Amino acid sequence: MKTSKEMNNLQIAELLRSVAAAYELKDADRNKFRIIAYQRAADAIEHASSELKDLWDDAKLDEVPGIGKSIAEHLDELFRTGKSKHFEAVMKGLPPAMFEFMELPGVGAKTGFRLAKELGIKSLADLEKAAKSGKIAKLEGFGEESQSKILTALEESKGKTRRMLLPYAKATAEGVIEWMKQNKSVMEINTLGSLRREAATVGDIDIAVATKKPEEVLGHFTKYPKLTRIIEKGDRTASIIVPSDIQVDLMVQSPEAYGALLQHFTGSKHHNIALREYALKKGLSLSEYGIREARNSKHEIRKFNDEESFYKFLGMEWIPPELREDSGEIESALSQKLPVLVELADIKADLQIHSSFDIETSHDIGASTMEEVIERADSLNYEYIAFTEHNPSKSRHNEKQIIDLLMRKREAVDKLNYSFVKSHCKSVQKVFNSLEIDILPEGGLPVPDEGMDTLDFALVSIHSSFDLPREKMTSRVLKALEHPKVRVFAHPTARKLNEREGVEVDWPKIFDFCLKNDKWLEINADPIRLDLPDTLVKEAVKEGIMLSMGTDAHHKNGLDNMQYGITVARRGWATKDDIVNTRSLKEFEKMIS
Repeated sequence: MKTSKEMNNLQIAELLRSVAAAYELKDADRNKFRIIAYQRAADAIEHASSELKDLWDDAKLDEVPGIGKSIAEHLDELFRTGKSKHFEAVMKGLPPAMFEFMELPGVGAKTGFRLAKELGIKSLADLEKAAKSGKIAKLEGFGEESQSKILTALEESKGKTRRMLLPYAKATAEGVIEWMKQNKSVMEINTLGSLRREAATVGDIDIAVATKKPEEVLGHFTKYPKLTRIIEKGDRTASIIVPSDIQVDLMVQSPEAYGALLQHFTGSKHHNIALREYALKKGLSLSEYGIREARNSKHEIRKFNDEESFYKFLGMEWIPPELREDSGEIESALSQKLPVLVELADIKADLQIHSSFDIETSHDIGASTMEEVIERADSLNYEYIAFTEHNPSKSRHNEKQIIDLLMRKREAVDKLNYSFVKSHCKSVQKVFNSLEIDILPEGGLPVPDEGMDTLDFALVSIHSSFDLPREKMTSRVLKALEHPKVRVFAHPTARKLNEREGVEVDWPKIFDFCLKNDKWLEINADPIRLDLPDTLVKEAVKEGIMLSMGTDAHHKNGLDNMQYGITVARRGWATKDDIVNTRSLKEFEKMIS
């Protein structure tokens, strides 16, 4: 267990997951709620937009949804002393290597423990040797197939670098930008690269500043209070390291050439190559300083103080940063046919929310009451929302019990609509009763038809058996989508960024079915999912398939994550007409009738 007081959010989240795994091994049934609490806290910390250590310094640990009083006390001890006696006691006697093994896809607590204990191995390198020598296959309950999967997971994990999730990268950049704006010589400031393009994950953070006093600005940058190290400082650029070993690069430019700098360092490598090739055909050369004649290096450079005039000089519309990936945006800009991309202000509803209303699901329930969620939605000026709790556990209930639980929820939502919504809301006009339903491995749904009849509409999603062959996975999804109450295929690839790749399906078949049967694909705005991915969003939009937007919020504050779903939609060329929850309540009711 790491003992440093400077643990970053990812390290703390991994520590809490290790504690949860230890509880699972020692007595899973007795510790069920502890396990859930630690897993929920780990997720909350990993997704937090600020460093937990900074929140602790400001006495704001209790503001992080998912961190209860008990865990907060243990974290307080960790930050004060560098260790937690409770965490150490829970994990005592367990081989440290098991927690490293659990970072591999498909390796849980029990598997990780057995591999470390029974084979006596202490590292991933030892694990690979054991797999290649056939030792894992010989363990009881493993076999050749399990050994092969472990080898594949080990191979895939090699060389992978962990990139920051978009919200964390934005929060880190915003901290630096806020500091830079305190200097009066900073005239304009913007992020660059994948962060400005709003990519799902970000590596280093690049920032640009327009100024007439570059030396003063760079000097202010290298005095950033939270920096841990200065890498370099030159005449036009400087680089620093901030907590969590994140590199931040700053470059300065004169105001009259700032537009060229923004353009040059925002687009992807392929966008910039394609744009340069187009310019060369016109006899022009592009750089971060501006545009000049390609055949005459002595020709005066034409400068641009904004990007709009830069693109206009090339005969193009201004290309939104999210589209600068060389996926047809240059051709569209030349023909003045770029789409008017959807904006956050266009969204009138959140169509995936989990409240604390308990219908005895096997998944985590939300941390906020229905009333609290509705009030938050009202503050966001939404017209309607949908409560989409996970379906009741099939393994713990018979059909009648499932129906009774769903009837109880139906009655609760009806009561909210008849009383709370009318008396407490200015914007929210209706709450829809929905459900996020697991797609079983064979494609069936664990909710009887009588239970489905209690719903206004349903979402279906994959939460298990992620490694089915492409054909079987496709059939599984299509069968689930056939039910008339099902309207939304939620987080369709089931990916988790930095954790799990998406499932393999025949997307043309899925698209075709959705188009012909009026089914919608979700853009899940949870920063760890951002699923449907932008590349598939673009394909879906091209095919004319409707998309729904949901935050998958498990706390009222999670509704604020809609902004990240919007970035995915924009990167996928989606307009407001492509999104179902840009419709008014009246229009939406017609769509689900």
